[in-house]
Amino acid sequence: MTTKIEVRDFNFFYGEAKVLHGIEFDIPEKQVTALIGPSGCGKSTFLRSINRMNDIIAGARAEGRIAIDGKDLYAPGIDVVSLRRRIGMVFQKSNPFPKSIFENIAYGLRIGGVKDRRVLDETVERSLKRAALWDEVKDRLGRSALALSGGQQQRLCIARALAVDPDVLLMDEPASALDPIATQKIEELVYELKDNYTIVIVTHNMQQAARVSDRTAFFMLGKLVEYNETRTIFMNPGQKLTEDYITGRFG
Repeated sequence: MTTKIEVRDFNFFYGEAKVLHGIEFDIPEKQVTALIGPSGCGKSTFLRSINRMNDIIAGARAEGRIAIDGKDLYAPGIDVVSLRRRIGMVFQKSNPFPKSIFENIAYGLRIGGVKDRRVLDETVERSLKRAALWDEVKDRLGRSALALSGGQQQRLCIARALAVDPDVLLMDEPASALDPIATQKIEELVYELKDNYTIVIVTHNMQQAARVSDRTAFFMLGKLVEYNETRTIFMNPGQKLTEDYITGRFG
């Protein structure tokens, strides 16, 4: 099992408030790692630390190390824009641009300087196929993305993240706003995508974590309580706190 993301003694602060405390674990390549824990436990803050999305918050700062393929993401001189291109992000609420379906996918490529129409066409088709959306939208690529259903919009956002060919895909509760059928499609998609991508997913839904992930990290009050294979976390947790959370005694 190859390590893709290495986290060592990682701390995070919003101003004076310390919200992550000494986080340390290894995330394997081409697997799905779920981050679980009650609201406000730091899992989304940690997720956004992987692609440095938190940098835009005034007073936010990080200490410690997060490395991808051995390269420290917080080292001086890191190009954050190209870093975010390698690390795709899908948010809780789908956020398609008010443009056509085609332009939503092509947008990142155009910013990167791609002008060749054939390359754009091929990438849009490939990304929509990977996001299991192509068959539903191939005849209306010129129409507004905002006309799609909620579940389709979320898969479009996944396709948009995949278009720039990232190594890692971060998902912050990607199905929490969706109905059960759309949620199932997103879960099936996550399961398929791990053949090509390392995926880290934040979820409040225990069953979802159990269904889609290979490994699970349980966060509580900004600390990593337990990290193991998902099967072990759910069937035989090593910490009473983990067991109490999973069985619904709190949280």
